[in-house]
Amino acid sequence: MAKRLKIAEDPAFDTKCVNTIRVLAADTVQKAKSGHPGAPMGCAPMAYVLWSEFMNYSPENPHWIGRDRFVLSNGHGCTLQYVMLHLTGYNLTIEDLKNFRQVGSKTPGHPENHLTEGVEVSTGPLGQGLSNAVGLAIAEAHMAARFNKPDFKLIDNYTYVICGDGCMQEGVTSEAASLAGHLGLSKLIVLYDDNQIQIDGETSLAFSEDVLKRYEAYGWNTDRVEHGDTDFSAISAAIQRAKQQHDKPTLIAIKTTIGCGASAQGTEKVHGSPLGDEDLKKVKAKFGFKPDEFFAVPSDVAAHFAQYKTIGQKKAAAWDELFGRYKAAHADLAAEFERRAAHRLPENWEAALPSFKPNENNQATRKYSQMVLEKLIAVVPEFFGGSADLTPSTLTKVKANDVDFSKEHPEGNYMRFGVREHAMAAICNGLYAYGSFIPFASTFLNFTGYAMGAVRLSALSHMHVVYIMTHDSIGLGEDGPTHQPVEMLNCLRATPNMLVLRPADGNETVGAYRVALTHKDGPSTLALSRQTCKNLVGSSADKVSHGAYVLQDCSSGKPQVILTATGSEVAIAVEGAEKLTASGVQARVVSFPSWELYNKQSAEYKESVFPTGVPVLSIEAAAITGWERYAHGHMGLTTFGSSGPYENVYKLFNLTPEAVAKNAQTLIAAFKNGAPSLNRLIF
Repeated sequence: MAKRLKIAEDPAFDTKCVNTIRVLAADTVQKAKSGHPGAPMGCAPMAYVLWSEFMNYSPENPHWIGRDRFVLSNGHGCTLQYVMLHLTGYNLTIEDLKNFRQVGSKTPGHPENHLTEGVEVSTGPLGQGLSNAVGLAIAEAHMAARFNKPDFKLIDNYTYVICGDGCMQEGVTSEAASLAGHLGLSKLIVLYDDNQIQIDGETSLAFSEDVLKRYEAYGWNTDRVEHGDTDFSAISAAIQRAKQQHDKPTLIAIKTTIGCGASAQGTEKVHGSPLGDEDLKKVKAKFGFKPDEFFAVPSDVAAHFAQYKTIGQKKAAAWDELFGRYKAAHADLAAEFERRAAHRLPENWEAALPSFKPNENNQATRKYSQMVLEKLIAVVPEFFGGSADLTPSTLTKVKANDVDFSKEHPEGNYMRFGVREHAMAAICNGLYAYGSFIPFASTFLNFTGYAMGAVRLSALSHMHVVYIMTHDSIGLGEDGPTHQPVEMLNCLRATPNMLVLRPADGNETVGAYRVALTHKDGPSTLALSRQTCKNLVGSSADKVSHGAYVLQDCSSGKPQVILTATGSEVAIAVEGAEKLTASGVQARVVSFPSWELYNKQSAEYKESVFPTGVPVLSIEAAAITGWERYAHGHMGLTTFGSSGPYENVYKLFNLTPEAVAKNAQTLIAAFKNGAPSLNRLIF
């Protein structure tokens, strides 16, 4: 069997390998005429030590669950990761390196997990990767506690991170690192590229704190390597020490030189621009490469890295053999493990969900959500998450997840994220990326704004994360406009690949969860009310999947007007329709829980719900922007909200059944000759 390299057995060869990484990364950026050569050239020793001596991985089976996870948090340095994936035998060729930053390539300008095998999470926005890594480490700890048995250590991997000064400055990293220290995630090892350079110049322009002291205060073990450009054995020794820690994560500050070898090394000039043809030639000559040769890998270096494909195959095969024995000894646990790893929901899970009758047990939709979660988590244990210090308000802790995940209880299945909305979302991305989890994150809808950087990456990365967001409108009342999320629905709806669901009652809340759990290609947001939403006649869990459906129709003939609404305003639309009916107007009520789902419906279905010629009035206690695609008239907000009892706030903004009936009459008169079709095509 091929042997893993022991760093410092052949220092000259170590240096040759490191310099090959540096030159390949610089070539890749130069060929694209775009990119960031500095970080890869500075971080090459860290990557070399990790891939050669420490990390368990299988290029032939990049999704092998027993692998160590690697995250490049300073994602602008992605050529480092691409070069390592190429050298070690992943499905990434020299041609892929040559296509760096080109449309349709497997080597985009920042790592994207859904495009490149071997990339665990999408990084680039600084701090996200390290925060994702906290989620990966939580996932490892929980899965180990849940499935490992004596003599069967199925789950036993490390999460390694390379990050830079920018990651250290981002707030999301501070949030996530604080929680990681609190949780004692000892299998999280972070290598900090302490090169003291950022885009503006030296980090001292804006950043003078003692980072290691800060992380010690968070509860981390810290270490330092003074000569990271050349002292590969010191990097190796620091990682070895970190692996001896069993109750703390570790941060290793490694002093490096950005753009090591370039004429402008150690300055911001090598951060975000190619070296230039002449300087690149000098770098190659300095490192013993032919100046006019591009994308060259010496044969002995190629042979060294090639062995890791075989090593990885053997490690993955040994894990498979272990799992075979585990399966024989613990058949039920093994079946559960395989089901979760396949991202397959349990059979008949939907049968456990509640149903609701009209006008019975009327509650806020956040309370209906709690009733659903009680049943759901009991049968879908991978639905794992928590709240950002709002558990009594978001109602996400139930009997089925009554044990908190902690250092003492890693088997716990409820997360106490603390007041860390941004880290919460980023950690959930990491949980999903690990595999075997459908994570959920919960806070007030308005505070999605705090988390939006990570929420956006959930969508971009096709992460199956469920955001349970309560207090979803001016209906939260007295807390006032600082907490009332007037614009947040629009922000989420404008995010590509985000599914937004705003249910009107209990049955629609059930339907929203059914959709969210089966929508595996991206995140979903459930917008839930603080105030009571009575269970409505005609509501349907099944029809939520259509996005919009006829909740209540007029008694006869074609409607003269259609009232459409989401969430808590559907009941207002129903009462408005009753007033119209009493005055002789034929009104249809359409519940519209999801724009995105409705957009996917056929033209025939859309016409059946919103027939051409019939004016449509939308009612939603949020910004009206966007409703012009679905309605001819709009009732909503064009300002921020107001503090007061929610009933009075609704009256202030004219969101009442009486106003609905009045505005509907005005709309009918305005379109007495027929309203234009709203079923427009988007190209």
